[in-house]
Amino acid sequence: MSNMTNCIVAQSGGPTVAINASLAGVIDGVKKSKTYNKIYGSIHGIQGVLRRQYIDLTDSSEDFITSLCATPAMYLGSCRYKLPPFKESPESYEDIFGVFKELSIGAFFYIGGNDSMDTAAKLAEYAKEIGSDIKIVGIPKTIDNDLIMTDHTPGFGSAAKYVATSIREIAYDTYIYDVLSVNIVEIMGRDAGWLTAASALARTESVPAPHLIYLPEVAFDKEQFIEDLKKLLPIHRNIVVAVSEGIKDKDGNYLSATDAAADKFGHAQLSGTGKALEYLVKEKLGIKVRSVEINVLQRCASHLASKTDIEESFKLGSHGVYFAENGKSGIMVAVNRLSSSPYKYEIVNVPVCEVANKAKAVPLDYINKDGNDVTQEMLEYLRPLVQGEVSIHYDNGLPEYLNLSHLTHME
Repeated sequence: MSNMTNCIVAQSGGPTVAINASLAGVIDGVKKSKTYNKIYGSIHGIQGVLRRQYIDLTDSSEDFITSLCATPAMYLGSCRYKLPPFKESPESYEDIFGVFKELSIGAFFYIGGNDSMDTAAKLAEYAKEIGSDIKIVGIPKTIDNDLIMTDHTPGFGSAAKYVATSIREIAYDTYIYDVLSVNIVEIMGRDAGWLTAASALARTESVPAPHLIYLPEVAFDKEQFIEDLKKLLPIHRNIVVAVSEGIKDKDGNYLSATDAAADKFGHAQLSGTGKALEYLVKEKLGIKVRSVEINVLQRCASHLASKTDIEESFKLGSHGVYFAENGKSGIMVAVNRLSSSPYKYEIVNVPVCEVANKAKAVPLDYINKDGNDVTQEMLEYLRPLVQGEVSIHYDNGLPEYLNLSHLTHME
């Protein structure tokens, strides 16, 4: 064992149902590894490395790994820390790689979305600059499904399943009343409409909700929106509308953005798109209207997890270890779809520098010509990702998840 080195893993960005399954895959991969001895978990992302806050995950039991796969959000905690370019702030990189040296780190695994891949790309670039052979591997996650160079991202399938289920249940709720009504459901998605598009999976032969779907990829026109409703109300009476939080007008202005400054990554702070449309419908049509903002509920609903999503997330985590063992660095683990029916895929790696700071929009051929619905191609893409159910242990009638006292009681 003397020739073995250690590794460290961290999580970053927004939580998902599946990101802990990727962490479980990394831990399992290391436990079976002939390259790495110990695995440390950095608390609160890359900031945990800078603060020297980490825990030893080496002796994780099989029961722990199984429970980890069924626990939502991020067992190691998260951060939204933007690592500056190393030429602007070399001391941050010196501190990080100083900790790596202290812990005999041979590989760093960062599980996260676009901003996390930015951090991984910068660390890989710095490692190359100083001649370090530490392997830097990004492992994707995001419910937004907007990372490029991968067919889809871990966390998206489960969030999509939750969104579609919620839309179906909202439709059943509203269809019992014999009164004209509009229900507007606001779904996460600043610049990519993948999650809102997944609402189309809710439709049944008897309840075709959502009746209208609006994504950020197509310019939103308020007058056309009202006209779309006028056409459908005499036919369906109870209309359910799915709308991305990030819909924009033809000039690129978000329908509803707060007056607050953008976040540290430059993202507009969005709030109240559904409410803005509710007021519009009330003013123009004068009928019963309600807006529902699903918000954070779609991120960590483990009771509606997709088995496909959880299993893939675990595999991507373990493949991250495999790639590092085989000398790969500066990469992100990715999914390459081979077939939708039957569903087949392979796990590959792509340069993380080509993923960072880019976003994958919904292809226009996945959106109908009127810009208010999705096509059959979108449904064929989505269906395999929401398949299967996950077994969860319940205690006193509620889901039981792993203890997070290491996050809530840190000194």
